[in-house]
Amino acid sequence: MRPSTRMLLLLLLAVALLVIGSVVGTSYCPAAGIAVSAETRAIHELKNRTALPQQWDFDTSISLSSMLEPGNDSTRYSAIRAAQIQGYVVDVSEGGIELANCYSPWRRDTHIGLALRPDAPPREQVVMEISATIRDWAEGQSRDWSTATLKSELMGHWCYFEGWMFFDSAHADESENTAPGRSGNWRATAWEIHPVTFLEVKKGDSEPRPLFPSPAEAPPRSPSTQ
Repeated sequence: MRPSTRMLLLLLLAVALLVIGSVVGTSYCPAAGIAVSAETRAIHELKNRTALPQQWDFDTSISLSSMLEPGNDSTRYSAIRAAQIQGYVVDVSEGGIELANCYSPWRRDTHIGLALRPDAPPREQVVMEISATIRDWAEGQSRDWSTATLKSELMGHWCYFEGWMFFDSAHADESENTAPGRSGNWRATAWEIHPVTFLEVKKGDSEPRPLFPSPAEAPPRSPSTQ
């Protein structure tokens, strides 16, 4: 077999495997995604959490303002805690293709930029993510958390969010708090709410739902766009 023919066959095989993997990943992708190490597996499982935070999971000291405070914040919070924050949604965009989502182009997270003012530049924004896994869960609850819908409904509005804390170390060198003054910074902090598990647009002077109702009054907690 000629070398050129062999190379072509290998290329076609690689493309076929990529297509098959993408199709399979669209219909099913485990919480660990595609992981080649225990560390990567643990990171992916944090990103793809589906357990909804309970009252005792929330760190009530966390706010948008505290997340934006300058200084090395790599150990400021814990990834086993949840947060509730609110602010202006200044960006909603589709995330990239990643191993956490089985490298499927049809399973992408939604990135949401939150800031204290509607015209805040990227380095003054906190990044939050709605994972493909949580989007699937929300769809089962008749909630449309697609990137297009969220962009239409959230952009420019003051919104309230709940979800799990996550330190995305892959972006620590692109964040103001851990790489101050770097020209390529596109976010304030590597800490994220990832995944977001609840969101709502605040209207007028409405208050977000109570986080700590009495046990007798506590409704089942589920993602919603009430």
